[in-house]
Amino acid sequence: MNTETATKNVNTSKRPEGSSLEDWISTRVARFEDRQYDFSALKFQADYDPKYRRAQMRYMGTGATGVSGDSNTVQAENFTFSTMLLPAGCEGPPHVHTDAEEVFFMLRGSITLTVEDQGEETSMELNYRDLISVPPGVYRGLHNHTQEDALMCVMIGNPKPVIPTYPDDHPLSKIKR
Repeated sequence: MNTETATKNVNTSKRPEGSSLEDWISTRVARFEDRQYDFSALKFQADYDPKYRRAQMRYMGTGATGVSGDSNTVQAENFTFSTMLLPAGCEGPPHVHTDAEEVFFMLRGSITLTVEDQGEETSMELNYRDLISVPPGVYRGLHNHTQEDALMCVMIGNPKPVIPTYPDDHPLSKIKR
């Protein structure tokens, strides 16, 4: 990792005194060529059941996966942003973010998204370039019902969201992270 990349998390939205515009703005760029899919971010889920295996590629902040630090991201000031690789047949277990809106934007493939609030549940298919905004406090879960990998952007409306929780009756709610 180069020095420029390693210092991204120490910068703020205000241009540091004495810094050139070029130097400052370069700390706010996350290039695809510098990213890697991180299958370990949600490894505790996949260790419980391989159907939960998914990978995060972080761009801004570390999201709500519980990754404590990633010096190769742009500092999150108002929201986090990543992409999520969803292998064919994978599931994202039902979970809730109590402190943040979560947005999914499909870049490739198709998933079934299920949301639940106050005992009422609904499911819908999300396809290429579809977007959904899930409010705080609403459970969400997904399933890549296809035989192809899917890819989506994930944006969470909090720079450092609390780790999501699972329904009390879900087996992942009992796992220590």
